[in-house]
Amino acid sequence: MLTYTLKEIAAITHGETFGDSTLEVCHIATDSRKIAEAQQTLFIAIDGERHDGHNYLGEMYQKGVRCFLINKRDYANQPAEGSGYILVKDTIAAFQSLAAHHRSLFKVPIVAITGSNGKTIVKEWLSACLAQKILVTRSPKSYNSQLGVPLSVWLLNNNSQMGIFEAGISKCGEMQHLEAILHPDHGLFTNIGEAHQENFKSVEEKINEKLKLFINCKHVYYCADNPIISDGFKKALFNNQPVFHSWSATDSSADMLVKVVQTRAAGTTIDLQYKGACASIDIQFSDKASVENSLHVINFLLANNFSFEEISRAMQQLQPVAMRLELVKGMNHCTLINDAYNSDLNSLGIALDYLLQQPQGKKHLILSDIQQSGIPEKELYSEVARLVHQAKISRFTGIGPALLKSAEEFSFVKSSFFETTQQFLETDRPGNFTNEAILIKGARKFQFERLVTALAEKNHTTLLEINLNNLLSNLNYFRSLLSPGTGIMVMVKALAYGSGSHEIATLLQHEKVDYLGVAFTDEGIQLRQAGINLPIMVMSPGREDFARIIENDLEPEIYSFATLKSFIETATLLQASAYPIHLKADTGMHRLGFMEAEIDEAIGLLKNTNSVQVKAVFSHLAASDDARHDEFTGHQLASFARIYTKICGGLNIKPKRHILNSAGIERFPSAHFEMVRLGIGLHGISSAGKNLLPVSTLKTHISQIKTIPAGETIGYNRRGNTEKDTRIAIIPIGYADGLNRRFGNGNGHVITHNSEAPFIGDICMDMCMVNISGINCAEGDQVIVFGEQNPVTRLAKQIGTIPYEILTNVSTRVKRIYYKD
Repeated sequence: MLTYTLKEIAAITHGETFGDSTLEVCHIATDSRKIAEAQQTLFIAIDGERHDGHNYLGEMYQKGVRCFLINKRDYANQPAEGSGYILVKDTIAAFQSLAAHHRSLFKVPIVAITGSNGKTIVKEWLSACLAQKILVTRSPKSYNSQLGVPLSVWLLNNNSQMGIFEAGISKCGEMQHLEAILHPDHGLFTNIGEAHQENFKSVEEKINEKLKLFINCKHVYYCADNPIISDGFKKALFNNQPVFHSWSATDSSADMLVKVVQTRAAGTTIDLQYKGACASIDIQFSDKASVENSLHVINFLLANNFSFEEISRAMQQLQPVAMRLELVKGMNHCTLINDAYNSDLNSLGIALDYLLQQPQGKKHLILSDIQQSGIPEKELYSEVARLVHQAKISRFTGIGPALLKSAEEFSFVKSSFFETTQQFLETDRPGNFTNEAILIKGARKFQFERLVTALAEKNHTTLLEINLNNLLSNLNYFRSLLSPGTGIMVMVKALAYGSGSHEIATLLQHEKVDYLGVAFTDEGIQLRQAGINLPIMVMSPGREDFARIIENDLEPEIYSFATLKSFIETATLLQASAYPIHLKADTGMHRLGFMEAEIDEAIGLLKNTNSVQVKAVFSHLAASDDARHDEFTGHQLASFARIYTKICGGLNIKPKRHILNSAGIERFPSAHFEMVRLGIGLHGISSAGKNLLPVSTLKTHISQIKTIPAGETIGYNRRGNTEKDTRIAIIPIGYADGLNRRFGNGNGHVITHNSEAPFIGDICMDMCMVNISGINCAEGDQVIVFGEQNPVTRLAKQIGTIPYEILTNVSTRVKRIYYKD
């Protein structure tokens, strides 16, 4: 990450500094709840309609933030000790200027995506496809606003080879600010709809405003089938005439002609023609919106020299994007389609199309008033009714005063109407929903997430949340320590330290790490079955697995004469040639591996075969995290150097070397060699005391609260004793979930309402008890077992173990939730 001094930022933003202007920052925060590395964070106080960020400056200082961008002089006159302030006229405008400067430092192609719908999915899918060749930095989630775009651009770093960002507007005059930040080389226009139409005189005016994003683009991509969009491009003014890349299902003059679209239940086959060449490409989606989004991606890839074969392979690996439209298992055999944050006429048709694909015979739409459509109310809800009728919905629920007033429009369908979401929740009980596919679609104001919660199937409510943003931040920290020629092997054994192997592996593949490492063959095969095509090393292969290793293109660790002879025999039998192996040397750890004195004999065996080839030589440091043993580590490194030199000379090869784990990467830069192995560090554990970000949060809730009189006992074997009246909470997590039985009876604690609640009594299989005396909490309140507030390292010390054990013990019955802002 690039760093800026406050003095430099003040010069860029035309601001005035107060306090220490030499302070450096590399992170930006606009939300007081989301602070990463506080001392290197610039907190931008946004003075908005509902919240004023200046009110949180004191809280930010308490959290360790020392750098602030403000627009109210009173806060700068007496800067707190060790802090620095930049005073500007408008903090959002200043941040946009800073982001524009930051973007100018990177001479990489920038793709800007705009349109009424599909921006986020096209961005995610295009990023996934391009990531097979280059490192892509993209907008998080749907960050496409006047604040979201600069936050996205700030993510550009020295590893970025391309940036892909969405840009959205709600009124005239906004796009020019986003164009100045992004200054894109490529522009992609998805489609046009009614969203935010109330702020534009016409659809044409909205298109013209959106096209200002492309004023300096070299290449522009769009679908030529909408005449309003095509006319907009013809009338638009560009500083330099771009190259247009169009696709169409009707216009043979388009660059990419879609000839046939064959939709099936399991996917879609698209027959297309590009520059005289024809091809058929299969995608895993069958709804109209996904087909259209896929065609935007295919058109871009073809224009940028991807072959049909590469595109076909990439499209097969695309996953649904659940940022807007999420499928949730509901109670009573229902399926919920969660679109609780998005409501406009155009996206309603898309969502209804998705609803009709669900297997349940009964289809139910729960819809809120549609806001900011720019369409007269009578006309708007007549069109909604037409769409509902066309979709043959069996049940309709309308929530909001406008829909209540328009109830007669829906007389053709079984329907009910409510003024507010609360009224619906009080009247229509969850038991009234059975074996239905239910589309829940509403504007943010109506808080339809409450409906999703009420109708969702109630599972084991202990969750492990995986923060993918923090994981990527940690990955980039370790990448920053390496020279350009050093690769990274990321260890995803043991469910990726409890986080979930294939989910994490998919992200790492997208981020173009060089290798993955697993403990056992089955783990590697599962990754292959999940679509992971990175090289994978298996660290503890059984000889009975060698055939499966070769069949699944895995690379084994070879650590003994028995494994070497057996693998050569299997490779020869399967007619393999120069099959890659990783030769393990025991330099002092004294687990698996060839001793130094055995290397000559191993070389002799390898000289006599063409079936295998040493891809890498590696070893394992016994105490890379402990400075007390650095002399021993030096002996290990010297032994490794001798072994490597002997192998290179004896076999006339120069394989890769890897010996460092997470701690070693931080402490021994001279031994990075050609590759390093990153494990626990990815998950926020640093032996060097670096402020890595926590990735996993194990959380549950309070099932019951009761007060136990003095002199009573709690739990099995009566080991929990109450010397006075004690208020306890029972929480649904136990040793079957991975909570170690060494906790309990006052050893260790959880966090609720920012307070420590010690364990009392023994840890049970499915639950445990904590002392909440003096804590103002209630049944149903959240409980943090470990996370940022209760670090894994602290828990490990409390029971005399290491963070690895705490993380990897989390049971598979604990649901994993992955989120990325």
